[in-house]
Amino acid sequence: MRGEPSCPKCGGRVRAPGLFSDSWQCDVHGTVHPVQPVIPPSVDALNVVVHRTQVPLWMPWPLPVGWLFTGVACAGDDRTGGRATAVACTGPGPLGGMGELILVAEELGVGLGARYAGMDGPDPGPHMNVEKPPQAKVLAAGRPTPLWHVAGAPEDRAVFAGEALGVWLWAVVWPEQSGLLMYDELVLTDLRDAGAEVELVPCGALSPRLLGP
Repeated sequence: MRGEPSCPKCGGRVRAPGLFSDSWQCDVHGTVHPVQPVIPPSVDALNVVVHRTQVPLWMPWPLPVGWLFTGVACAGDDRTGGRATAVACTGPGPLGGMGELILVAEELGVGLGARYAGMDGPDPGPHMNVEKPPQAKVLAAGRPTPLWHVAGAPEDRAVFAGEALGVWLWAVVWPEQSGLLMYDELVLTDLRDAGAEVELVPCGALSPRLLGP
């Protein structure tokens, strides 16, 4: 993901549209929305995605005390616009140590959230028991939004998912015990609506989580 578009589902190389296909192609997953190369965190990087994306760009705002914005990724091309976004934030974990959070908004079938969750995708629905009460709630763009625990993720992370503004919302937290962060009713802002406040976002070093696997 450092220098060329990649598959949102596996991170593998993709072929650009050409004579035989009008879409991006992964040898494993077929037609995909390519993830654009990730660049170091900055207000400019956020603005690029804000102006490209067709789906929300979620960030906890205000950020929890001591937390920093540590990267953004977008799946889609100039023709289709962004069909999935991922925002990484890093800061003190609720039980000590460092915590990391990636928030993904994506249309059905893109698969970027499942990739960061470390799961077979592309969508969280089969791994959520929505007949039970949600395990977490956030306020997303002013709307109370339930999130359910997503089963089957690796033990090093906690994964929650739900629906917000008509698309999937994933929250992937490392380490697993930092998932307690999601029980504090985080307030999420769609940065497409943040206006000049985007200039105030504190930036840290790029999260390696956005680059792998």
